[in-house]
Amino acid sequence: MDFFRALYEYGFLQHAMAAAVLSGIVCGIIGTYIVARRMVFLSGGITHASFGGIGIAYYFGLNPILGALVFAVMSSLGIEWGARKGKIREDSAIGMVWSFGMAVGVIFVYLTPGYAPNLMSFLFGNILTVTTADIVALGCLVAVLLLLAFCFLRTVMYVAFDAQFARSRGVATGTVSYVMAVLVALAVVFCIRSVGIVLLISLLTVPAVIVNSFTKSFTRMAAWSSVVAVIGNIAGLYLSYVMDIPAGAATIFLLALTLIIIKLLPLRSRKTVAYSENPR
Repeated sequence: MDFFRALYEYGFLQHAMAAAVLSGIVCGIIGTYIVARRMVFLSGGITHASFGGIGIAYYFGLNPILGALVFAVMSSLGIEWGARKGKIREDSAIGMVWSFGMAVGVIFVYLTPGYAPNLMSFLFGNILTVTTADIVALGCLVAVLLLLAFCFLRTVMYVAFDAQFARSRGVATGTVSYVMAVLVALAVVFCIRSVGIVLLISLLTVPAVIVNSFTKSFTRMAAWSSVVAVIGNIAGLYLSYVMDIPAGAATIFLLALTLIIIKLLPLRSRKTVAYSENPR
């Protein structure tokens, strides 16, 4: 009951709750596309590459989120362009951008005079530091994603599952891929404060994988992944309040534990059936 009383009394906790809901919706929708296209490694590459933009922004005294946004968008578009043009294999491009972004971020952070006090919050997240501007940005991204899903869901679904078939049907797969790459980058950057660079890849993929265990429908996956991500975020926020632990880590722990249980239950049921059919 103390948590709900604190939620009513403290503005920063209300901001955290709003961010938990909005980031859950964003990660649920974008995560479904990532899992369907088997782009989990790509999301990790963009997430970690954004650290380069944070380091550069710190060095020049700019907004770290703005730096991360520019770096993430450029990285996602660069990876997509390189893979489509055949200049470099996609996994190789992702690995290069991943390590390059982290290296650039570390170098510029160390070159920055003084101490970067908020650096750990970007790496591991701190949802309690979410500002009104962050919530507005997340809200705008949710609105854009819902609008695009309403208008172009079938087109995106074609590209996600079979790009060659979509191309044969006259779908501009290149345009769709580039737009989705930018949306993945935006989702990564806008959710960094909530979960952090290190853990964000899990929030983007684990809810979709959980839901994918029960349905193969792209539409249902997108809807229920958002629900699972929102519940996970709220449960993680509550657990962090009760146990005084980081909310991002608590969220990922609960979601990962749920996925493990879901994946192990069918195995146990199969063993039970096998034992009942072949008793000693």
